[in-house]
Amino acid sequence: MTSTLSGTSLNAARRRDDLAALAREPVDLLIVGGGVTGAGVALDAASRGLSVALVEAHDLAFGTSRWSSKLVHGGLRYLARGDVGLARESAIERDVVMRVIAPHLTRSLPQLIALRPDLSPRLAALTFAGLGAGDVLRRAAGTPGSVLPRPRRVSAQEALALVPGLNPDGLRGGLLSFDGQLIDDARLVVALARTAAGFGAKILTRVRMTSLGSPLLARDELTGTEFAIDARAVVNAAGVWADQLVDSVQLRPSRGSHLVLDGAGLGVTGTALTVPIPGHFGRYLLVLPQQDGRVYLGLTDEPVDGPVPDVPAVPQSDVDFLLGTAATVLRKPLRESDVLGAFAGLRPLVAGSSERSADLSRHHAVLPGPDRVVTVVGGKLTTYRKMAEDAVDAVVRLAGLAAGPCRTRRLPLVGAGPRDRLAAVEAPARLVARYGVEAPRVAAAGEVDPDLARPLAPGIEVTEAEVLWAVRHEGALDADDVLDRRTRIGLVAADANLVRDRVTGVIRAAMDS
Repeated sequence: MTSTLSGTSLNAARRRDDLAALAREPVDLLIVGGGVTGAGVALDAASRGLSVALVEAHDLAFGTSRWSSKLVHGGLRYLARGDVGLARESAIERDVVMRVIAPHLTRSLPQLIALRPDLSPRLAALTFAGLGAGDVLRRAAGTPGSVLPRPRRVSAQEALALVPGLNPDGLRGGLLSFDGQLIDDARLVVALARTAAGFGAKILTRVRMTSLGSPLLARDELTGTEFAIDARAVVNAAGVWADQLVDSVQLRPSRGSHLVLDGAGLGVTGTALTVPIPGHFGRYLLVLPQQDGRVYLGLTDEPVDGPVPDVPAVPQSDVDFLLGTAATVLRKPLRESDVLGAFAGLRPLVAGSSERSADLSRHHAVLPGPDRVVTVVGGKLTTYRKMAEDAVDAVVRLAGLAAGPCRTRRLPLVGAGPRDRLAAVEAPARLVARYGVEAPRVAAAGEVDPDLARPLAPGIEVTEAEVLWAVRHEGALDADDVLDRRTRIGLVAADANLVRDRVTGVIRAAMDS
C-alpha cells in the first residue's frame, strides 16, 4: 500500500484523472456502490493485486451505511434468536474492526438494561444469561477484557449514577454490558475508500451505471458525459438499490429509524440504555450517546414497499413508537419538541417468506449472475469485511481472475493505530477519535491560520480545517458531502443551515486554490 498521504487522498483532481483513465483503460473489477460493502470490496480486491474501480452515483456512504446505529456489535440479538453462527461471525468481525482495522473509529460502549417492574426476575435472569453467552463469544473471538469488559449486575444506585436520566421508581438495579461503538459510520466508509485508493483503486463518486450488460455503460453525473467501461468482472454492491441493476435479485427493504436528542437534557451521556420492547423478547430500543453530546434513539424494523427513495423519511408512527417506548424507562417525559433531528435507513434484506422484516435473515448473500456480475446484499455493517471477502472470492472464481489471498483481516485503515499509540497522538482528543494518527495533519492547517481552527459556529465543534481536509483528502465535492457524510452536522437541519454558507465558502476557496 502507498504510505504517503497523497497516495490515499481523494479529491476533485484525482477524480478527474481516474475518470479519464477508466474511460480508456480496462480494469479487472468494477464495483458499483460506495457504501461500506462496496468500499470493503474495493479494498479487499485492490489489496489482493487486482486493478479496481468503484463507481457511486452519489457520494461515499450516501445510502444505508450512514444511517446505522453506529454500532460494531457482537450479535446478541441473533444469539437470542438461536442463530449462533451469525452471532459468532459478528463477534469475530467486531474484534477485527476494533483491534486491527479501525481502533481510532471505535470505542467500548457501556450499555445498561434497567431492571424495572415490567422486566420480571425470570426475564432478567434469561437476559443476563444471554449477556453471559455473548461474553463467551467475545472471549472466543479473542477480544480482551481491556477492550470489552465482561457483563455484570449493578445496584439501583450505580444504575442511576451511570444513567442519571433513568426513572428511579421501582428500579431494582441493572444489567451492564459492553459493545463496540463507531464514532461515525460514514467515516468508516471514507477510510475504507481511501485505503483502497492507496492500493491503486479508482474511487469515483457522481458516476452512475446505466447498464450492467454488455457493454458496461456509465454516466458522469457532473458533466453528463456517457462512456463505456471495460471490466473483466463486476460486483453489484448497490445495497437497497441492487435489484434495480440485476433483475434476478429480490430484496425486502426494512426501515430503521432513529431520532436525535440532546444527551444532557435526557440524562444519558456516557452509558447507553438498552430498552426491552414489550412483548418481543430479544428486541430492544437503544438510547445511544454520541461524541458530540447528542443521543440517537432507535431503532425500528418495518417493511417498506414501493420505490426506494434516495433519502428515506421517518414517518410519524416511528417517532411516536420510539418516544413512547423510551419514555417508559426515563425520568423526563419525552415530547416531539425534544427531537432535534431524525434519520432512517433501509436495510437491503434478501426477500424471504416472512411478512415481518424483523424475522428476515441478517445473513448476507453472494449471488452470481450473468455477464460475470456478482451481487452482494443483506448482512450488516459489523460484518462488512466478511461480506467483501466472500464477494471477491466468488468473483475471482467466476471470472478466473489472478488474485492473491484475502488480506483485510490484518489490514489497518488510514488513521488507524494501536490504542496506546492513539492515546499519545498530539492533537485534540475529538480529532484523534475521528482521524486517528492523521489528527495532527488535520489540526496543522489551524496552526498556520488560527481562523481555520475555530469552530464553524457556537455549539458546533467542527472547524474550517476539517472542511479543508474533507475536500483535499476525503473526496468531498460540495457542502452536502461535508455536512452529511464527512461530518454529521446535517443530522440536525438547524445546525446545517447555520453553517452551510461558511462551509460552501471554504470549499469554493479550496477548489480555486
